[in-house]
Amino acid sequence: MDITKKSCLILSMSMVFSVQAETLTRDNGAPVGDNQNSITAGSNGSVLLQDVHLIQKLQRFARERIPERVVHARGTGAHGEFVASTDLSNLTQAAPFAEKGKTTPVFVRFSTVVHSKGSPETLRDPRGFATRFYSDQGNWDLVGNNLPVFFIRDAIKFPDMVHSLKPSPVTNLQDPNRFFDFFSHEATATNMLTWVYTNLGTPSSYRKMDGWGVHAYKFINDENQVNYVKFHWVSQQGVEGLRPNEVTEIQGKSFNHLTEDLYSEINKGNYPKWDLKVKVLSPNDLNKFDYNPLDATKMWLDVPETTVGTMTLNRVPDNFFQETEQVAMAPSNLIPGIEPSEDKLLQGRIFSYADTQLYRLGANLSQLPINQAKVKVANHNQEGAANYANTSSDINYQPSRNLPLTDDARYKAVNTPLSGTVQQAVIEKQDNFTQAGVLYRSLSEQDKTDLITNLSGDLGKVVNTDVKHQMLSYFYQADKDFGERLTKAVKGNLKEVKKRANI
Repeated sequence: MDITKKSCLILSMSMVFSVQAETLTRDNGAPVGDNQNSITAGSNGSVLLQDVHLIQKLQRFARERIPERVVHARGTGAHGEFVASTDLSNLTQAAPFAEKGKTTPVFVRFSTVVHSKGSPETLRDPRGFATRFYSDQGNWDLVGNNLPVFFIRDAIKFPDMVHSLKPSPVTNLQDPNRFFDFFSHEATATNMLTWVYTNLGTPSSYRKMDGWGVHAYKFINDENQVNYVKFHWVSQQGVEGLRPNEVTEIQGKSFNHLTEDLYSEINKGNYPKWDLKVKVLSPNDLNKFDYNPLDATKMWLDVPETTVGTMTLNRVPDNFFQETEQVAMAPSNLIPGIEPSEDKLLQGRIFSYADTQLYRLGANLSQLPINQAKVKVANHNQEGAANYANTSSDINYQPSRNLPLTDDARYKAVNTPLSGTVQQAVIEKQDNFTQAGVLYRSLSEQDKTDLITNLSGDLGKVVNTDVKHQMLSYFYQADKDFGERLTKAVKGNLKEVKKRANI
């Protein structure tokens, strides 16, 4: 490089670092005071609707694509049934668990999270595992993933995280330099990154992966007693991920190997099955852990699971668009006996997913056959695009002495005690690294080697040494062997990694 070019480069770099930082604003120009934490009622309370910055971020984020889903665009669906194996009426009013042997129709949509509608199914990604129960009390959607945790614990970070994982707005290429830049500021993601870079991030079959609700929910029984629960679908076919060399082999053979496998097995009568298991915690037990059980980046370790039923998928959709593409899964589709917990990520998803579906499909999406409840729907929601309901009554308000349509106090929201102040702050008991270390040490030697291969393949592409070494310090804090092997694989500086880890 000649003197002139070198001088220009130094000058341009100095200008970049000397530029005064701009203040982040909302769309109306108002400055943002905290872009990292939602406003909550107390340190462990619900997110408040007054958090206009959070809501605007989620609303704008949900409207970035038309008509493809922004996330979970690449999907495959199947019909089936869930049969309860026990009576859970002592824990919940929820109809699918009302009695042993009770059968509830279901529809499941498997998906990738980040990649586009036409992407290869071999790409590394968490896999959506969303189950709709067409229950006697209306539709309940259990919208989860094939991995037990998530990257972040607060919905305010979700649009930024997905932006970093999606292709660059300039090049339209997915770039590890972008998403590791984001994650270098998010130690919370260490556990999920470890999970997704194992071979479970490239499942061999939708039939051979578990499903997790990820979030904590509440079970409410007839006496309004509350317990916190987590849901886990356990594959009777076993769990199997593709090793790095197998991913390469399949990429050259099949663009749709997961869909082809699921459809062909169902059509042959080899119906896949999953056992639904639940973990239950009393509200009094929430503070007995070194981590926060309502944190979506954590599993409930050492809490026993109980099998509550079995799901069988036995029919493929008649039409992909009308069913798999138009199904509108949302965590807000709840039924009596199941309520959201105070999990900050779940609280944001309660709004965001339903809003996304309204944007994609319109206000009357529930009239589409795949979204219709199996029970009568009685309310005064009216008009809007594509409304084909037969409304003949002059009464479209409530209460009315001329139409006996009323609410039922048995299904009121349960009372939840609150303490503390309205605040915008990170939760206590973060513990970002312990469970990632537990996962790493549970892997076989072959799976550890594959994890290092998978993760170093992307982390090794990161040009910014500050970003790379910050990420390495997170994995080192999870487990020293994990961090050392990964540092060696990406030609990092172990001394710098230990310095950043404060070890």
